[in-house]
Amino acid sequence: MRVIALDFETANEQRASPCSIGLAWIEDGEVARIEHHYIRPPGNRFASFNMAFHGIRPEHVEDADEWPDVLERLRPELEGALVLAHNASFDISVIRRTCEHYDVRPPGFDYFCTVQVARGVWPELPSHKLNVVCGHLGVDFAHHDAAADAYACGRVALAAASLNAVTHVRDLPGSLGIAVGRLTPDGYTPPKGAPRYRRPAFAR
Repeated sequence: MRVIALDFETANEQRASPCSIGLAWIEDGEVARIEHHYIRPPGNRFASFNMAFHGIRPEHVEDADEWPDVLERLRPELEGALVLAHNASFDISVIRRTCEHYDVRPPGFDYFCTVQVARGVWPELPSHKLNVVCGHLGVDFAHHDAAADAYACGRVALAAASLNAVTHVRDLPGSLGIAVGRLTPDGYTPPKGAPRYRRPAFAR
């Protein structure tokens, strides 16, 4: 099973306005590959708030493909994969709403949220935002860059797996009492279960 961390940046207040996607493949206990794709949002409409947030402007994506073409390139990787995202409810809603906007079939995959994972593994942190968790782990990255955020999400999952002696990232949700979510062409099921703190295997 492929394991892919992903992150979206959006152009405006609509979830169906992705302008950037980053993906990070987790293989053999490490982030093995990273990709970034610009996406031209519907009407190439950007809001000033979003531009200030991530720095992407209309001119950066004016020659980029729209979501249906980007999705078809990524579909073979996403179909049947295990997808991770930090605040997954946002990223999954971007996929769902944008597929609805263009009337295209969403990919089918299982997914879970690394915010939930971080709450179960590092409950002492004052926040479980990606920059806070990565600061705790010593992971340096450029926040709000989609590829960097996907990389950081993957590093969070790998650190959680290592800390809790979980053999593979795919075993993390079960170890924390979280049932993975599922996206299908017919709808979605969100991850279920409040994360429980898992005492590290080496703790006394």
